Amino acid sequence: MSDLGKIDRDFFDEYVYPNLGAERDDVTLGPQHGVDFGVVDLGEQVAAMATDPVFVMPSLGFERAAWFAIHILLSDVAVSGLAPTHLSVDLNMPAEITDEQFATLWETFDREATEFGVSIVTGHTGRYAGCNYPMIGGGTAISVGDAEDLVRPNGARPGDKVIVTKGPAIEATGLMSIQFESLMRGDLDDGVIADAKDRFYDMSPIRDALTAAAAGPVSAMHDATEGGVHGGLFEMARAAGVGIEIERDRVPVQPGVLEACEYFGIDPWISISEGTLLAAVAPAGVDDVLAALESEGIPAAEVGEVTDGSGLTVDREPVDHPGRDPFWGAFEEYMGKLQAEE
Repeated sequence: MSDLGKIDRDFFDEYVYPNLGAERDDVTLGPQHGVDFGVVDLGEQVAAMATDPVFVMPSLGFERAAWFAIHILLSDVAVSGLAPTHLSVDLNMPAEITDEQFATLWETFDREATEFGVSIVTGHTGRYAGCNYPMIGGGTAISVGDAEDLVRPNGARPGDKVIVTKGPAIEATGLMSIQFESLMRGDLDDGVIADAKDRFYDMSPIRDALTAAAAGPVSAMHDATEGGVHGGLFEMARAAGVGIEIERDRVPVQPGVLEACEYFGIDPWISISEGTLLAAVAPAGVDDVLAALESEGIPAAEVGEVTDGSGLTVDREPVDHPGRDPFWGAFEEYMGKLQAEE
């Protein structure tokens, strides 16, 4: 396992899946590769749970970095259709973080949690030798809600329509254009760079997911993180044992994305796209979901449908899961270029 980024399915199946502790009847959805959250039955209610790294890039500025970090933590449970309710946070911080920097980080966590009605209920905080940015801990988000309101990640059904918000490479574009703006200057138009940087605050699918679920009926939702739009759609199809067919030209593409991805030498369709919601929606609910998303100012389109087949088909051609996301290699390459320039 030498590649950077999430483990692949083979590694998961060999090492993770066979070793999951005690079996409990109240776990109604356990770990699966490419699935965002697990579910515990509480009786009339359920708890959807998801754990992610605390990802903080100081070069973004601590307020902006903290905004992204907490949205990452809350995103995976939001695609359950249940609003996030509780959060546990472990911060294993580098020794060099200052009290002022920590205050900015934690006050931002508090602000965003309050906005979404989330209570931070427990955690751990400390400075430690050997801890380095950007992965400085982890957190578990929980959504408690009525069982009937849960949108299962494996719920896509043949005949459903596929809706995509925002489009490809939102996170790859937003992060890299801010981190490497100085390298882009002179090669890309200032307006293109500004558009690419504007993708930063698109990097959250929370409003997308909760808006879509409320408008419904929604059968399944997934956040297009590592592996991008193609990877996310493939995972959604695999989880449900169905096929998904889309037409690429129908997928919305935000300003600055294609130009930034070409500059960094990455394929936007398989590059990390935190903030892009993939949803399978019953045909009768498509217009309502699209109208609700539009009312929130979220770009979205119906791009295809769920079929009786298997895997992902793009423009009538089968597309496999991309495996390793090109973002990580490009980020490492351009970080080296930035350090050489400095």
